[in-house]
Amino acid sequence: MNVILWIVTGLLSLACLGGGIAALVLPKERFRAVHPNWHYVDDFSPGFLKVLGIIKLLAVAGLLLPPILDVAPVLVPMAASGLVLLMTGAVTVRIVRKEWSIALGDLLFLGMAAFVAWGRFGPESFGGWSCG
Repeated sequence: MNVILWIVTGLLSLACLGGGIAALVLPKERFRAVHPNWHYVDDFSPGFLKVLGIIKLLAVAGLLLPPILDVAPVLVPMAASGLVLLMTGAVTVRIVRKEWSIALGDLLFLGMAAFVAWGRFGPESFGGWSCG
């Protein structure tokens, strides 16, 4: 189970890293050109998109750094829980915009984040603590 959680955490981190960097570095118009099907950027200001990028990068740090550095391992399931909230918002935006196929991808990331949160809060928590 621990190996599966690490694999899912790695995949989730890669996706958030790519999305976070793109949202931070690319201007809104360029971001839209690189991802032509991601119409949600039309609904938000460039500043809000930068904040989303920062949140995604912080999530990556929260998922990976605590176990690697062996410091505050409770941050891993908390970061995953934060991603659940973020992806819930993403799915909501996709549904409102009727972007059904992209909403499925966001649901997948939401499920991955929920799995990591569940696994790291419960059966495969770091440091011998758990909530269950």
